[in-house]
Amino acid sequence: MKNVKVLILVLMVGLFSLNLSSKLMAHCEIPCGIYGDSTRFVLLEEHIVTMEKSINKILLISAAKPLDHNQLHRWIKNKEEHAEKFGHIITQYFMRQRIKIAKESGKLGNYDPDYVQKLVLLHELYVHSMKVKQTTDLRCIQTLRMILKRFKILYNNH
Repeated sequence: MKNVKVLILVLMVGLFSLNLSSKLMAHCEIPCGIYGDSTRFVLLEEHIVTMEKSINKILLISAAKPLDHNQLHRWIKNKEEHAEKFGHIITQYFMRQRIKIAKESGKLGNYDPDYVQKLVLLHELYVHSMKVKQTTDLRCIQTLRMILKRFKILYNNH
């Protein structure tokens, strides 16, 4: 009986941990060093593919007769969730943590020569991810891919 109680306790703690971990943010704001830039780029690219697929499904379902409101709603929600996740990586990972204000000297104004351009590209990515939420214009997806490619090249050359 004691073993059963211990097993139940272990299972409850495990289930609680799984439930808690799903609610935690995907990234902390301490320099833990366990998150990699290459993974963030893969995630951004996956979000773009998912947003594109969602837009295509929305356009397809919208043209169908009769209109399937449930599926339409699901694809709209999916598109918007991935646009949010995309924006989160841009702001929380790159803008807050990876794009440094000053060079190693620590003096303000002593910027990386590409600092402003990186910020401009990140801002453009963020704005176009918002446009994906607002529309079903596939040109926004093409623009995101183009800007992300430019940002990745600039970022990796630092």
